[in-house]
Amino acid sequence: MEESVRPSYTVSQPPPHIDLQAIPRPAPRDEQQAEPAATPSPRALPAAWEARYRAWVIGSDVFITLLVIAISAFVIDRVAPHDMHAFGTILAVFVSLPASRAWSSRVLGEGAEEYRTLGRGFITAAVLVALGGLLFGALEVQIWVFVVVPAIALVAFPQRYLLRQVLHRKRAKGLCLLPVMAAGSPQTVADLIARTKSEVHVGWRVEAACTFTGHGADRDSGEIDGVPVVGRLEELSRYVRRGGYRVVAITADQYWTPKRLQRLAWDMEGTGAEMVVAPVLMEVAGPRLNVTGVLGMPLLRVTAPMFTGGRRVVKEIVDRAGSAFLLTLLSPLLLVIALAIKLNDGGPVIYRQRRVGRDGATFTMLKFRTMVTNADEIRKTLEQDNEGAGPLFKMKRDPRITRVGGFLRRYSLDEVPQLFNVVSGKMSLVGPRPPLPEETAQYAPDARRRLLVKPGLTGLWQVSGRSDLTWAESIRLDLRYVEDWSLALDLVILWKTFRAVMGGQGAY
Repeated sequence: MEESVRPSYTVSQPPPHIDLQAIPRPAPRDEQQAEPAATPSPRALPAAWEARYRAWVIGSDVFITLLVIAISAFVIDRVAPHDMHAFGTILAVFVSLPASRAWSSRVLGEGAEEYRTLGRGFITAAVLVALGGLLFGALEVQIWVFVVVPAIALVAFPQRYLLRQVLHRKRAKGLCLLPVMAAGSPQTVADLIARTKSEVHVGWRVEAACTFTGHGADRDSGEIDGVPVVGRLEELSRYVRRGGYRVVAITADQYWTPKRLQRLAWDMEGTGAEMVVAPVLMEVAGPRLNVTGVLGMPLLRVTAPMFTGGRRVVKEIVDRAGSAFLLTLLSPLLLVIALAIKLNDGGPVIYRQRRVGRDGATFTMLKFRTMVTNADEIRKTLEQDNEGAGPLFKMKRDPRITRVGGFLRRYSLDEVPQLFNVVSGKMSLVGPRPPLPEETAQYAPDARRRLLVKPGLTGLWQVSGRSDLTWAESIRLDLRYVEDWSLALDLVILWKTFRAVMGGQGAY
């Protein structure tokens, strides 16, 4: 996949040093001269890199499907790949993936939705193969339903991840980004700009902003966090037509009424720009949000977070079975680590600590001991050197950590015994970080929502910076998990955990 070259197309905007208050307020629409019909600017059209990336995704899915089915037809049926079972499976996969939006540009490259649609596509394909077998009396089709289709999925998910990593590396270099116009209050626009800069893998680059007033912006430079303010909200459609933005992000502001948003959507027709409206509930996303039409009005329906039910039963089964399997697989490693700790200073191998679990119930969490035996007593003399966020106690060069303990912490091997906590049902493989009782005593009401679910061996905090996170960021990530939990999100976090652990980032 080639790197995209950004077109030499300049955004229509005033000079960088402007007085926001000097921008004249336009006359009401009925007094203005009719604007010419909108025509997409070259930069507003889908970029070449988007088409190439989508072609790579589709091509890799097609190649993997044909390869796995060809091998299966040879191994299972001992016939050529044109066997009717093979043909039916190919047809089912190639119908189900696009029908499930697994090849839609809107889901490619970011978020758990891509994996969710991919999984839905393969489940649909398996159902179609099974129905086809029943319809045509081919009862021996079971092996294609329960072996071949899952085998395709097992290869497709990793290759999607690898393609995504290529795209994310390009975005980290400033390539393959969508030009964005942000419009709203200076505070919400600044929040959007900060998020796009900290999460560049999403693929947005805010290049200009429109605000209602100059309040909250740098009046001398006409900028918000380095992004030029090109006009006011009532001029937004005019700047969109001139600028060629791919995304127009509408952030919260009292200016936005349903009628004004509708008028803006009409004005943007034909520009090639996509209008994205940020809901008031900024931290609620994923499967809990649905847009429905009631009484002719589009309504954003927010379902309550699910803490019980069928999906939670599946999570419980996966947690216990998965942790038991990992304990069996890692048992030789556990013995080696235990021997190393014992030989290092002769102290106990396991460190037991009281932690707070679901609904505030306490439990004993197990870890490999990484500090000297009197670490709790020494901590009292180190309080002034605390580098942790909020109520956490952390030191990057903690003198209590042993030589073996430093290695274990770097690669999170000290946390492996927590798999016993998962097997016993006190913890989950994925969830919020298990807090100490003294931490929960200082929780604000919103932070206490972390206790609505089981704490996890890993979580969003683990794959987003670990100890490098601020207290507020740690709480925000944990609450995001509690609010937007899904099985697909768990799979993504587990997939990312290995990379985070091997890199050792934020571990101390």
